[in-house]
Amino acid sequence: MKMKATVFLGGGRITSALAAGVRLAGDRRSMVVYDRHEDKLRALKKESRVDAARDLRAAVERAEMLIVAVRPMSVNKMLQEVSACGAPTPKLCVSLAAGIPLANLRAWLPAGHWVRAMPSPVCRIGRGLTPVCFDRTVTKSERARVMKFFAQVGPVLELREAQMDAITAAHSPTHGYHALAARAKAAQDAGLDRKTALIAAAHALADGIEYWRGSRESLEELIAEAATPGGIAAATMAAMDEAGYEHAISAGIRAGVARARKNATAGVRPRASGVRNARSTYQKWEPGKPSVRNMLRG
Repeated sequence: MKMKATVFLGGGRITSALAAGVRLAGDRRSMVVYDRHEDKLRALKKESRVDAARDLRAAVERAEMLIVAVRPMSVNKMLQEVSACGAPTPKLCVSLAAGIPLANLRAWLPAGHWVRAMPSPVCRIGRGLTPVCFDRTVTKSERARVMKFFAQVGPVLELREAQMDAITAAHSPTHGYHALAARAKAAQDAGLDRKTALIAAAHALADGIEYWRGSRESLEELIAEAATPGGIAAATMAAMDEAGYEHAISAGIRAGVARARKNATAGVRPRASGVRNARSTYQKWEPGKPSVRNMLRG
């Protein structure tokens, strides 16, 4: 009989990021990924040395910890398949599906001790952030196992379930990419070439935040220090606030929370118009240009 392993149901982006981050941390223990797409399994096997599984029963039978990493609208169907596959249900089950409540997970696979986790894709490089919440059935040792697993790829925050939708909307690195694209575009409009605009915008965001993290100063103190009255930074921030900067951020977070809560009903896809709006900033960049990463390196 093959040894027990961490088993992922779904071989998409978050599975890829987590597996890569775990391997980067030096964890050489077995990880199994079940997915119907051969190309995904081949890529994961090559990148992170996972065991690829095309048979659901064989995968579930190996699970010491079962991680459900499919889209929210697919969770119910996936768990129905787990129930029907003939393998004993693993005790420790972790859902990475945004917005799906513990109550739903318990109802769909009652034998599992359920955990919700929302790892950031930046876990690929060991800089992730993973909010978690635990069902009342999860034992102390199971909690410790989950915390230890995700701590390999960055800090872990244990929250109340009522906070999970808000943290899901707030902690995505997509906000940073969005801000980087918008700031760089504005700097380019002001006269910088594209590469220099990206370098400047990335410094303002990433290096400024890194300094805040390492300093003992409060955010308010750093803003006051940098934004000298009558200076350029003060003028820039004032204009952004007058244009509705805080309102736009707040509206975005509220929309993210609302989307997560809609996922609780599972099976409803976001409207296409919402996807187009979310991508509008990036569509302004010309296709075929070098990636942001390559430009910053060069």
